[in-house]
Amino acid sequence: MRLSVLDQSPISAGSTGRDALANSIDLARLADDLGYHRYWVAEHHGGPMLAGPAPEVLIGPLAAATKRIRVGSGGVMLPHYSPLKVAEAFSLLAGLYPGRIDLGLGRAAGTDPMTTYALQRDRRQAAPDDFFDQLVELIAYLDDALPADHPFARLARSLPGRPEAPEPWLLGSSPQSAIWAAQLGLPYAFADFINQDGAGIATDYQRRFDPGVRLAAPRTAVACWALAAETEEEARFQFSSRARVRLLRDLGVFVPLDPPAVAAGHPYTDAERARMDQMFRDSFVGTGTQVAERIAELAKRLDVQEVAVVTWTYDEAVRRQSYTELAKAF
Repeated sequence: MRLSVLDQSPISAGSTGRDALANSIDLARLADDLGYHRYWVAEHHGGPMLAGPAPEVLIGPLAAATKRIRVGSGGVMLPHYSPLKVAEAFSLLAGLYPGRIDLGLGRAAGTDPMTTYALQRDRRQAAPDDFFDQLVELIAYLDDALPADHPFARLARSLPGRPEAPEPWLLGSSPQSAIWAAQLGLPYAFADFINQDGAGIATDYQRRFDPGVRLAAPRTAVACWALAAETEEEARFQFSSRARVRLLRDLGVFVPLDPPAVAAGHPYTDAERARMDQMFRDSFVGTGTQVAERIAELAKRLDVQEVAVVTWTYDEAVRRQSYTELAKAF
């Protein structure tokens, strides 16, 4: 089983987005040194919690700062963009960093409805729900598979990074994303940190997979939320920062990560504490060995070959230590 990183560039109270992005580059170097397989960065817009609205911009500096690790998007939210523009950007990256660039693609907006509207180029009406058509067009550009008489065929042949190309993945947390990935023969990454009921979805992807399209066999990864520390008590204390911002986000309040002492000491209602306890149970929090055991069990249950770990902490040193503890445990 391969272990990877999904980085959402979290912002801590008292720091800036610039700080968070610098932390991402430093963490990528550490992950490279520790032997993680790939390093993906996410796309989120219009909030004070996460500093990664443009993975296609951040991937280049990450790849330049590392030597071996694969680098990519986890993912690009395709409904915001032209498929050709995405193909061009990631072809360019693949040409600069051969054999190391992944293009993870998602259907979600990565933000609230108003920000989604602000991202639209044409605001006369709501954008169409045509993700599958966008996805098919994008893959055709990367594979140079448009018919010779297609008006865009020459554009596919002129991608700047050829003959190199990024490896496309479809990301998702729903049954429909698994169906599309199987139909198009794409590797599939399931977001367990969004939906903990993924076993049936992963199985459906593997059962439906068409080996005659792109890959000879299905390839599945799962992304989970985890935090490892020297003791379970310390891990749970550090986890309180993430639990509090998630609780507030569910209430429509968006803030950076509080220090764990502030988050743990807040006077929560019984309902809020119950919600935070549920978040704790849904996440993998404990010592490196404890977290590694839960990650291995998840990989076995979903029959996946790779697990990508996402971690938020107020203190960046704690986040780096978490990934180090996991690497040691594996």
